[in-house]
Amino acid sequence: MTAASRPASLEQQVDIETPEQVIFSYTIAGVGSRAAAAMLDYLIITLFVLAIVLLFSTASALIGLKGEGLGAAFGSWAAAILALFAFALQWGYFVAFEAFWDGQTPGKRRLGIRVVQDGGYSVSVGASAVRNVMRLLDMQPGAAYAVGIVSAAMSRNGKRLGDMAAGTMVVQERVMHIAPAPAGPAPADAVSPISAALTEQEFELLERYLARRGALDPERRRAFADQLETRFAAHLTDLQGSPLARLTRLYDRESEARARGVAARGAVGAAREQHAIVARNAARWSAFATKLAEANRRGLRGMTEDEVSEFVAEYREVASDLARLRTASAGRDNDALFYVSRLVGAGHNLIYRRRAISTQTAWRFISVNVPREVRRSWRPILLAAFLLFAPMAVTAKAVIEQPALAEELLPQGMLDRAEEGVAREKKGEKAYVEVKDFERPFMASAIIANNVQVTFMAFASGLTAGLLTVQVLVTNGVSIGAVVGLYVSRGIFHQIGMFVVPHSVLELSAICIAGGSGFLIAAALLMPGALTRRAALVVNGRRAVRLITATTMMLIIAGTLEGLLSPRVDVPDWTKFAAAAGSALLMLFYFTRGGAGEEEAPAEENAYSDARALISR
Repeated sequence: MTAASRPASLEQQVDIETPEQVIFSYTIAGVGSRAAAAMLDYLIITLFVLAIVLLFSTASALIGLKGEGLGAAFGSWAAAILALFAFALQWGYFVAFEAFWDGQTPGKRRLGIRVVQDGGYSVSVGASAVRNVMRLLDMQPGAAYAVGIVSAAMSRNGKRLGDMAAGTMVVQERVMHIAPAPAGPAPADAVSPISAALTEQEFELLERYLARRGALDPERRRAFADQLETRFAAHLTDLQGSPLARLTRLYDRESEARARGVAARGAVGAAREQHAIVARNAARWSAFATKLAEANRRGLRGMTEDEVSEFVAEYREVASDLARLRTASAGRDNDALFYVSRLVGAGHNLIYRRRAISTQTAWRFISVNVPREVRRSWRPILLAAFLLFAPMAVTAKAVIEQPALAEELLPQGMLDRAEEGVAREKKGEKAYVEVKDFERPFMASAIIANNVQVTFMAFASGLTAGLLTVQVLVTNGVSIGAVVGLYVSRGIFHQIGMFVVPHSVLELSAICIAGGSGFLIAAALLMPGALTRRAALVVNGRRAVRLITATTMMLIIAGTLEGLLSPRVDVPDWTKFAAAAGSALLMLFYFTRGGAGEEEAPAEENAYSDARALISR
């Protein structure tokens, strides 16, 4: 393959500048390949869930458990574990694989695509979390992914909304192969070593004709051949045969000349070196491609120190070749430039790949970075709390004063439950909802999954400039206030009060923090400050995902309390108050961790460094 220019492509490409100040290009993955990869991944998720279901079903059959007693308890816990596993798989599958497989899930690896951060670096856990939680918006309406498809199609870099917020893009990993210069002496009819017979434009014209002649009807094919024969008559005098045979021989001769490094006729300056660069270095590029494939398979950690040093040295040589080839190509795209750009891109991704996440790093993130971010984001969290509790208080007061309002604000099921509560009160029963012992584990898992997904929606809704986040908070506040007002007006508030006490501190706090994360995203769009909106989205997205980490942990505990403790009427009230007080103290202890006066220094430096890199491009 020569360095002849490639025809214009419909592929989207993005240029990346490496720390060595060499520019290479990524080809953006198309919607089709991304959709196919997602379908394969969802198939794998489904098979995993089915395998676990089959495992539990087989275990139940083998130990002969029935629907009563121990069998019912086992079935409930099995269902709870399955529900949590399915939920964790749905949201954690993509984050875990992209973080630990360097931007690839099994589906993406099969389709030859990868997620990278802007700048060509490996995707981080935080960035992967942001882009995948944002699927809640991208997959709308329903699960049609219309929003994501439209945004990717309209974006210059093929980004869906999640990629915009995370500062990531999905790229192809297609690598072309280029043949080294032919060995041995030049053929007898070879052109002069000083210059080829055709200019670069003439060679491209001849190449396009020969590549496409099979698609032309015979009459048009002959007409084009006659025109080219007339145009290249001076270069065909020593060639025999039909017009097509002579043109083919001319093309072969020109291709051989370029493969040997001969400059095109009329090329001046650096452009005269274009084919010489390819001829001199094609064999070395091919050898580096082989080493690159091996290095990707083994990873740098699997290589010796000498092997790594040698690989890095060769990478720098190829990067230098790319810089020279770009200059010699004078802005014209060609196969050799495309090929070497892919080699440098793959080498860059490997060398600058993020280190594996250590247990110490993960612990520091959970124990220091997350609570620091909660403290730092007190303003958007306070705004979210106001939008939740103010409508809650106003609605509760309004329903207490006018009980008929409850019929307009609450579903019929909640109204019926209140009537049942009044009936139970007359019988001396104090349960808010009757839950059998064996039903509690599944109830807890369902509550955890639902509440975590609600907070994910509050976070993702920040991309609507915060409008949907406001709606989520106000709607929840009105609903909770209406329920409180309904039960107070019926004189049975203690029923729901003792039900919500154990988990309310964690659950309501988590909703406020999740709302704050959505407002951080909205602030990046509405008030980016000195940053561009694109850079501000990346910075605030990484901050927001720390808040979502906090809410997820809080809701796991809250859901467990709500499912296992809150419905119980056989425990004293002081136990439930103790659970609430313990939750409050646990939050106070956790959110004051990380030290005062040193808010997010290392993490913010990294975030703003990434933002400056985005701005510089």
